[in-house]
Amino acid sequence: MTLQSDVLRRTALVLVSVGLAWNLVEAVVALWAGSSVGSVALIAFGLDSIIELFAGGVLLWQFKRERAGVEGEAAERRARSLIALTFFLLAAYVGLHSVASLVGWLPEPQPSLIGVAIAAASAVVMSVLYVFKMRVATRMQSWSLRAEAVESLFCDLQDMAILVGLGLNALFSWWWADPVAALILIPLFIKEGMENLEDEEDDEDEVEARRVCFGTHCVFGLTTCRAACCLG
Repeated sequence: MTLQSDVLRRTALVLVSVGLAWNLVEAVVALWAGSSVGSVALIAFGLDSIIELFAGGVLLWQFKRERAGVEGEAAERRARSLIALTFFLLAAYVGLHSVASLVGWLPEPQPSLIGVAIAAASAVVMSVLYVFKMRVATRMQSWSLRAEAVESLFCDLQDMAILVGLGLNALFSWWWADPVAALILIPLFIKEGMENLEDEEDDEDEVEARRVCFGTHCVFGLTTCRAACCLG
């Protein structure tokens, strides 16, 4: 392992560790605030943060094994299968909880300024982490770090839906906006679960023929780059 690759791997470890620390704070605050006001959107947000904690932990473990010269591909694939399952279970939970709130089986969610604050802060933190992780992933050509970075950005989409639901409830007392915002998250949870399953079925030669890219050609890492400079 060269000195430069070792420095990049250390940087990746720091970025993933920062993300883990933030997700822990996020999960504790969101679950506490969501339970206090009966907000299904905030509870879903907190549970998703726990899943992101697990996903980040898998990547952290993988990097440490690679530094020690130990291959952990089979274990990583099993972990990603478990991550996919947790997203499907989360989608089912959010769907049942939201419907129960909308039909009146559960108390109406109350406004939460703390919830609005943590969702807004998360949008900023996750965007910054995405940029730095993608830059390092591009230099390392690490698909696992790219996947974890995209998950960081994916959190922003959830944050926007949650902010709208919590904001409408706080400003206009539209309690139904909270469970509706949570319902909007369900397709996103399912999509992320499916992507974790699809990662296991990717052909290794096909993955090696592509390159991790962070620029205008790939919408700054959100799509597979088809430019000549990024094809193997």
